Amino acid sequence: MELGETVERVETIEVNGAKRVVKAVDADLSGSSFTDVNLSGATFENVNIAGAVILDANLQGWSVRNASLSGLKVESADLRGAAISNSLTAGMTIDGVAVAEMMGAYRALTGKAAS
Repeated sequence: MELGETVERVETIEVNGAKRVVKAVDADLSGSSFTDVNLSGATFENVNIAGAVILDANLQGWSVRNASLSGLKVESADLRGAAISNSLTAGMTIDGVAVAEMMGAYRALTGKAAS
């Protein structure tokens, strides 16, 4: 290290077996992990969760608004009752079938746009 250089210190905070409310503003929590954690009712606004992995999660009633989900992969998920509206779907597929093709087939069959 040269004179005048600083080392960024990273503090690890561990919360085990406790109920806590965490308020993080203008914070960098990249690299954090959450295992067997209840985040119900949590709000995430203006967050970068690119590259995050969600495994074995209960996302019932979850809402995403004004978000980039480009490259999102959903696998082995229960999507009953899920809804996508007012969204860009170019390049989106379901089980390998382009959503644009599905929507075109629906319009051709019914004569109307999907709602």
